[in-house]
Amino acid sequence: MGNIVHFENVGLRYGTGPETLSDVSFTLATGGFYFLTGASGAGKTSLLKLLYLAQRPTRGAVRLFGEDAGSLPRARLPGFRRRIGVVFQDFRLLPQLSAYDNVALPLRVAGVRESEIEAPVMEMLAWVGLSARVTAKPPTLSGGEQQRIAIARAVIARPEILVADEPTGNVDPDMADRLLHLFEALNRLGTTIVVATHDLHLIGRIPHAQLMRVEKGKLVDPSGLLRHPPGGA
Repeated sequence: MGNIVHFENVGLRYGTGPETLSDVSFTLATGGFYFLTGASGAGKTSLLKLLYLAQRPTRGAVRLFGEDAGSLPRARLPGFRRRIGVVFQDFRLLPQLSAYDNVALPLRVAGVRESEIEAPVMEMLAWVGLSARVTAKPPTLSGGEQQRIAIARAVIARPEILVADEPTGNVDPDMADRLLHLFEALNRLGTTIVVATHDLHLIGRIPHAQLMRVEKGKLVDPSGLLRHPPGGA
């Protein structure tokens, strides 16, 4: 099993302030499942932004899919980002589009024919328990419903990497378990999963997952991930 992500001595600074992340190094194996934990403000979201290319590192190297993400030409970024599914804490649904069209968006952007879109979108909406809200627009949905639409959109195109920032924060425990099963199914198909969460129950449900923890902008290593990276560094 090869590696899909490699960070080497990465630092991130916003403007002229102190570094938000300092000397972060780790390797993620293709098809691995990882939980990222840490107190609020520790740097979890900033690390995720580097993973899904919303930020470039101030220093150090970030390699994704075998390439240096920090030096990618701007023209190649959209293609790279289409290989990464993201569940944002603030959902980022398009308010003018229905639940169906929000979930269908990644497939349409990827050029999937319209005749091949309906079945997977309806299946995904059923999985997240929103078959009855197909035509509803985000402003009419609850926070938990919006979260589920955001997750369905992130996984619909079977991304190579799924990055999820507190994906179960607005749903009840039963739905959290159901969504975790969805992530597991995607992982079995080969997707590398990275979930940032405070939910210890969630972490305990995936015994094979590895755990990373951010403390004050630095990555600590309860899983031995840094010393013995899966697949070799």
